[in-house]
Amino acid sequence: MLAAMGSGSGKTVVTCALLAALRARGMSVQPFKCGPDYIDPMFHRWMLGTPSRNLDLFLQGKAGVRRTLSRQTAELALVEGAMGFYDGVKGTDRASAWAVANAADIPAVLVLCPKGASLTLAAQIRGLQAFRSPSHIAGLLLNNCKPSLYAHLKPILERETALPVLGYLPPMEEAVLDSRHLGLLTAGEVENLSARFEAIARQLERTAKIGALLALAGEAPECAPPPPRPHPRCNIAAARDEAFCFCYEDNLDLLRESGAELAFFSPLRDPALPPDVDGLYLPGGYPELYARQLSENRSMRETIRGAVKAGLPAVAECGGFLYLQKTLEDDRGGVWPMAAVLPGDGYKTGRLQRFGYKNLTAQEDSLLFRAGESVPVHEFHYWDCTRPGPVLGETIYAGFPHLHFGGELPLAERFAEGAARWRKQHE
Repeated sequence: MLAAMGSGSGKTVVTCALLAALRARGMSVQPFKCGPDYIDPMFHRWMLGTPSRNLDLFLQGKAGVRRTLSRQTAELALVEGAMGFYDGVKGTDRASAWAVANAADIPAVLVLCPKGASLTLAAQIRGLQAFRSPSHIAGLLLNNCKPSLYAHLKPILERETALPVLGYLPPMEEAVLDSRHLGLLTAGEVENLSARFEAIARQLERTAKIGALLALAGEAPECAPPPPRPHPRCNIAAARDEAFCFCYEDNLDLLRESGAELAFFSPLRDPALPPDVDGLYLPGGYPELYARQLSENRSMRETIRGAVKAGLPAVAECGGFLYLQKTLEDDRGGVWPMAAVLPGDGYKTGRLQRFGYKNLTAQEDSLLFRAGESVPVHEFHYWDCTRPGPVLGETIYAGFPHLHFGGELPLAERFAEGAARWRKQHE
C-alpha cells in the first residue's frame, strides 16, 4: 500500500508512475484504491488498461474487502491509500487506509512531501508508527523532493524511525494534475497523460528502489483464487461514457458472478439501449457537464423512459438519478430535458451536498432491499434535485446514494434476479 500523512502528498501520481514502471518490467499488477473514490481508479486503469477496484470497509465490511482482494490474480496487488493513513469515518480510524492494511495484513509505504522539515518529519513518522499497533508501516518514499534534500534526509529518517527510505521522486512538471468540483480531472481529460506518467516512471526507476518495494510486497499473504463464473441468465445494459463514469468495478464483477451479461452503452452517443436487455444500470458521473448532449439525444431519452416505465429493472445512482429526472441544469445555468422517468428537476447548488458515508434503512421490500434492512452508502455531489429522496420500487432503485454491491447484502444477486424475472416474463 502507498499511503500518506494527508491528501495532496502525491499518492495518485506515485501510484500511477509505479504501475507504469512495473508494466515496463513486464509484471502483471492489480491496482486498488482505499475508500469510495471513483476518479483515482480511472488513472490506474488508464495506465494498465485493466480495471482498478475499491477497498472500502464501510461499504463492504472486512469480509467484502477480503473477497475483493481474493479476485485479484496478478503477480502484485498495489493499493493506493486515501487521505491521511489513519483518517476514517467521523474522526476515527474506521474504514481508513490503516484499517484496510490491518484487515488484510498489507505492508504500507508512506509517500511523504518533506518540504520545510527534517528531524521534525522523523518525529511525525514516529508518531504514526506508535499511534496504532501494528502500524503496518514498512518504508518511506519521498515525493517532490530535490536530490540534495533527499541525501540530507535519508540517513536522518532511517536512524530515527528504523524504516528504510526507498528512494524519492524529484519535482516534475509532469506530476502536476488539475482538479475540479469532484476532485481531479478524469484520466481521459488530462493532456498527454500516458506520456506524463511514463516520464515519471522512468525517473522513479532511476531514483527509487523498486526491487525493495517488491520485496516488501512479498511479505504480504497471498490471495485466494476468484470464484467461478456462472452461466448467464440475463442481460443488463450498463451506461459507460464521459457522463456516466463513476462505477465500482466490484459492482460489475458481482453482477457477472450473479449470472448477468453486461452490455455497455453510451447515453451520450448511442440512439437506443442495446438489444434484448433485461435490466438497466445508470451509475454516477458528470451528466451536468454533458446535459445538452444528453438532452439532444432524444431517441435514447425516450427509449429509457419507455423501458423503465414499462418495468425494466433499473438501478440509477447519483448522476444516473439526475438523468432520470424531468430536467437538469448544466454548469452554465442552462436547463435541459432529461429522461423524465421521475418528476424532479436537477439543479446546481455551488457547494457540496450531503457528503459522506450514511446508512439507509428500507421501510418496505423493493428491487434491491427487504423491509428493515440497513445498507451502507456514500454521497458526494454538488447538484441537487427538487425530489431528492431515493425512489424504491419492485423494479427500481434511484437515488443520490452510491451503492457498493460487495457488502453484506446480496444487492447484485437481487438486481440480476429481477432482470432474470423480466427476461422470463418477456420470452
